[in-house]
Amino acid sequence: MTDDTPHDLAACLARVEAAGDVFLAFLKLGLTSFGGPIAHIGYFRAEFVAQRRWISERAFAELVALAQFLPGPASSQAGFAIGLMRGGALGGLAAWAGFTLPSALLMLAFAYGAGALGEAGWSGGLLHGLKLAAVAIVAQAALGMAESLCPDRPRAAIALASLTLMSFAQGSLAQLGAIAGGGLLGLGLARGAGEAGADDFAPPVSRRAGLVCLALFFALLALSFAPARGLAALAAAFYRSGALVFGGGHVVLPLLRDAAVAPGWVSDGAFLSGYGAAQALPGPLFAFSAYLGAVAGAPPAGLVGGACALVAIFAPGMLALVGALPFWRALSAEPRAQAAMRGVNAAVVGLLAAALYDPLWTSAVLRASDFAVAAIGFALLVAWRAPPLVVVALSAAAGVALSVA
Repeated sequence: MTDDTPHDLAACLARVEAAGDVFLAFLKLGLTSFGGPIAHIGYFRAEFVAQRRWISERAFAELVALAQFLPGPASSQAGFAIGLMRGGALGGLAAWAGFTLPSALLMLAFAYGAGALGEAGWSGGLLHGLKLAAVAIVAQAALGMAESLCPDRPRAAIALASLTLMSFAQGSLAQLGAIAGGGLLGLGLARGAGEAGADDFAPPVSRRAGLVCLALFFALLALSFAPARGLAALAAAFYRSGALVFGGGHVVLPLLRDAAVAPGWVSDGAFLSGYGAAQALPGPLFAFSAYLGAVAGAPPAGLVGGACALVAIFAPGMLALVGALPFWRALSAEPRAQAAMRGVNAAVVGLLAAALYDPLWTSAVLRASDFAVAAIGFALLVAWRAPPLVVVALSAAAGVALSVA
């Protein structure tokens, strides 16, 4: 043993201890953070900026801005970055695990319970009520995103163009085309001056490591379009979904449907029931992928399929985050990059609006009573600011009541 061995051991133990602290902090949030990505950002600020002081206000704002700019789940990416800055790579993984595992395990449990419920009687009504809750929640999300991301005519036109394209075309290539087209059209938008990065924004990632992660991100994305079978096909479908979603949250709905329903792995009914149940859980909405992987009617399914889908959908967002961290200051100050991102954001509003109609509306709203339940849920969310958990519970109860009436 060398004289450096005790020092190396102490440093290793310090990193493990820091990662343990990160895991416990994010586990608390994973168990209690209801309300979606925007609410998660508020929880993170209160916990890590105001209370624990792990990161400054300005550095936190930089991380949130970066997460909004990149593909992937914005709140999970911000959390991963906080863990990365606090405890290195082990801290980043601890942050992701603590925040994600509670909802992922609950979605796996629902996957087995939903299979036992069936589609008849009160249990069928329960599942249908969850679909109606999804209609209300996605309608609210589409409205809120349209107000914030399409505030002018050019961006509204980009959203409408994306919606129109998705009304006539289906599949990942059409979605990719809508996103890329939105970015190109966004270059014609007004370009504002970028703001300087925070002085204390010092990500622990080298430029070389960033370039490796970016190369891996694009290589895996290209491979995800290649023909595959079994576990590789499942991983490719969910990786592709995670790599093409901007803004996180409900925007992932059309991408996940294309990944799981289009190949015939999951029925529309099972997809929408699980999506409705996911609204009642804390933590990231991307944990819904664990349910889809578990109920997929193709091998491996079960726990292995759920774990594969969960890791695959989060991987591209984390690779993109680590890859962009060393270059964020220069990129965030580039007017053309800002303009292209405005166009991309407007295009994803169109994607979500198209998904609101098909599959949500066409599969869930089958009669006048269904419309009434969905409308009441939407009004509770928009006018009364009710938590999604309340809307899910009331919609599920209404579905049961209507099924036995």
